[in-house]
Amino acid sequence: MNDHQHWMRRAMELAAEAEALGEVPVGAVLVKQGEVVAEGYNRSIVDHDPSAHAEMQCLRQAGSKLENYRQLDTTLYVTLEPCPMCAGALVHARVDTVVFGASDPKTGAAGSVMDLLRHPSLNHQVEVIGGVLAEPCAQQLSDFFKRRRAEKKALKLAQRASEDAS
Repeated sequence: MNDHQHWMRRAMELAAEAEALGEVPVGAVLVKQGEVVAEGYNRSIVDHDPSAHAEMQCLRQAGSKLENYRQLDTTLYVTLEPCPMCAGALVHARVDTVVFGASDPKTGAAGSVMDLLRHPSLNHQVEVIGGVLAEPCAQQLSDFFKRRRAEKKALKLAQRASEDAS
């Protein structure tokens, strides 16, 4: 479990990089035989790309580095349970294991809403380990959304005050 926590902490550092860009703070690390193959964090907003999730960034980087779209014998660590898009890509890439922090009760595809990673009809099933550093991962996301709501509220109040003054 110590290795899982180590890599999840690195994923949380990457999530903080996403947050610094104004992105939803999700980070991911792809590991093979104890070595980092690729890292990624959410970039959908800055890249204007709905597929630029942390997991997808990892898979793209790993594919280029390994010169193979298959990511055999790898473990992906991600701070938030993968969505259906990412889960599908992880299955196609043949990632062995996904370790995630916080569950996603709205779009989670590793057991929360659906379980694409272990769906028996697919030609590859991914081992799933959920809840590693779940509380700090969830807190990182919660703090981000709380701050974003406060910023939007402050902006609305400032706009109202400006309209009232004119």
